[in-house]
Amino acid sequence: MKDLTNRRWVLRRRPAGELRDDDLELVEAPVPEPREGEVLVRNVYLMVAPTNRVWMSDIDQYMAPVALGEPMRGMTMGVVVESGRGDIRPGDVVEGPMAWEEYSIARHVRPVPLHHGLPLAALASVLGSSGLTAYFGLTDVGRPKAGETLVVSAAAGGVGSIAAQIGRILGARVVGVAGGERKCRFVQEEFGLAACVDYKRGAVLEDLRAACPDGVDVDFENVGGEVMDAVLAHMNAGARIAMCGMIASYNATGDWWSPKLFRNVIMKRALIQGFLISDYIPRFAEGTAQLAEWVRDGSLKYHVDIVDGIERAPEGFARLFSGANFGKQLVRVSPEPLA
Repeated sequence: MKDLTNRRWVLRRRPAGELRDDDLELVEAPVPEPREGEVLVRNVYLMVAPTNRVWMSDIDQYMAPVALGEPMRGMTMGVVVESGRGDIRPGDVVEGPMAWEEYSIARHVRPVPLHHGLPLAALASVLGSSGLTAYFGLTDVGRPKAGETLVVSAAAGGVGSIAAQIGRILGARVVGVAGGERKCRFVQEEFGLAACVDYKRGAVLEDLRAACPDGVDVDFENVGGEVMDAVLAHMNAGARIAMCGMIASYNATGDWWSPKLFRNVIMKRALIQGFLISDYIPRFAEGTAQLAEWVRDGSLKYHVDIVDGIERAPEGFARLFSGANFGKQLVRVSPEPLA
């Protein structure tokens, strides 16, 4: 391993607003040998997500922010090169919290469920953390019933597109919120949503009212801000809100004054619950088995958006905030292993 060079992104400055070119630096470092209990992984896919932006900020959050001068934290999937663990062998495909880099030394990784017979890109998206977030957030927190109206914001994204389809499978009438006519048409035609509100039209409140004439029973919230305010304005009594993300506020500086219409949680006696996918690690096998079954029988479709090369990781990440991505955004760091 001493002959291998590892390119990695290091956090040099905490972003103020949108990520800038000099907030991260691409550096080279030698690849160390794994110690006992560790594995050396050649990363294949970096699964960028909006929460990466939270990790860059020095704010109160569910884990320590990335320290300045340290590699940028990220969820990756890759092939084991060397192993210091008895339960993982070289050649195994694993995933877990590693970094924006070509090679990672990791301890807390888990084998990827290749036995489902799906492509690696599917395992990094619909059967990965994004699909599992959608599955548990909807089935365990939102709990839509047949005939209810479910609103899913960021419905063309990696998590939202899966949550919306799960809602449809469970019999809910699903209304998506997405940015642009093209995305709205895509989620309706490709994923079978009943309607989609284009927030870029600038009339979210009115358009959501028209799309949800019977009000909103369940909200799978990925955006926050103006979009969540519109949902709060149309909630039915006893509505459930599964708080997955608030991407509209992640580039904000100072306090987050979002959403403004939070009083309706009281007025509508709504239940609101935040959740983290890490809470469900003991149940991952259950979630992946059900998601894989739906993918194989054609009930659930997935879409991946891939950029190639570790040098393009910030570009891939920025696509999440510009709305350029369709489905799960991946950065392909190295070639997939041969079957």
